[in-house]
Parts: sequence; structure tokens; C-alpha cells
Amino acid sequence: MEPVTLHTERLELSTPLAADVDAVLAACQDPAIARYTTVPSPYERRHAEEFIDRVARNWADDVEQTWAIRDGDVLAGMIGLYRQGAGAAELGYWIGPASRQRGFGTEASRAVVDWAFSREGLGLQRIEWRAVVGNIGSARIARALGFHYEGTLRQALRNGSGHRDDGWIAGLLATDDRLPQEWPVLG
Repeated sequence: MEPVTLHTERLELSTPLAADVDAVLAACQDPAIARYTTVPSPYERRHAEEFIDRVARNWADDVEQTWAIRDGDVLAGMIGLYRQGAGAAELGYWIGPASRQRGFGTEASRAVVDWAFSREGLGLQRIEWRAVVGNIGSARIARALGFHYEGTLRQALRNGSGHRDDGWIAGLLATDDRLPQEWPVLG
């Protein structure tokens, strides 16, 4: 599949480029990104370079789609669709510390979800979201998009340092109304 660029009111979602290596490296030094994602820890320059190369291969091989979230010239974060198969995929994202609390995660996620469910996109029937228990920011984004909280998976998620954590899981179907849902873990 050829990479697709998506646009929102404020953001451009486009393929991560070699020019993004320094910004990816800097963002992945953030303790929250290291704690709540699968990025290697400690995160080194070679990891950012390998990531950029892997993203290009994954688009070409039609196995995963990853976008850089751009706020003008600033790399605000990354978002993608992973572990695809049988009409389903998992949504994953991180937002860099300087870009948090501005609604970028929700805005970018909505664009990716819309594209993933569309015929012009992947035509998915289900998108899953998973996060380490306690990742409230990520959970708020998923809830705002209409994901239905489905429970806690014991020791199901492994971060970049190999540590296993309990994980929350939620799902969104193409037929769901996408209104924010009640989540018992968010009160």
C-alpha cells in the first residue's frame, strides 16, 4: 500500500521521515512514553533510525500503517494501526510531552479511525485499543472516540524493557455510534 496522508483541522498525519529521527529520539526519552509504550528502553538514536525504516517497509508490505502527527513543523507524536488481520487492527499512539493537553491525540485518532473504517481506507470492522493500566490520558482519548471498555487483561502488555503489565482493552466497531462511553476505570 502506498502511504496515505490524512489532514485534520489542525494536524497533518504523514509518513515519518529520516528528518524526524531527532524529534522521535527526543520524544522517546520521555518517561511516560517509555513506561506506557513498547518503544525500546533505553531509547537510542539507532532505534529511531530503525523505526523510520520499518515504517516505510510496513506501508509497502501492507502490514501496518504509521503516521507522524504534525502540528505545522512540529512532530507532535506518532499514531498507527497494528496487529492487523481478519478485518481488525489495534490503534496505538503517543504524544510528545510538549504537545500534550491540546487534543491532538483525539483529533489524530479520529482521523485514523475514520480512514480505517472507510472503503477508501482499510474497510475494517473492528479496532481495538489497549493500554497499560493507569494510562489515563490514553484511556480518555479512546473513551472520547466511542471505544467500549471491555476489561482488564492480566500481564498482557509488555513494554520496551520487557516488563509485563496488566492492560486495559477497549473496542470500537464500524457500526458503533462513536459517542463517548462510560468507563468504570475512569469514574
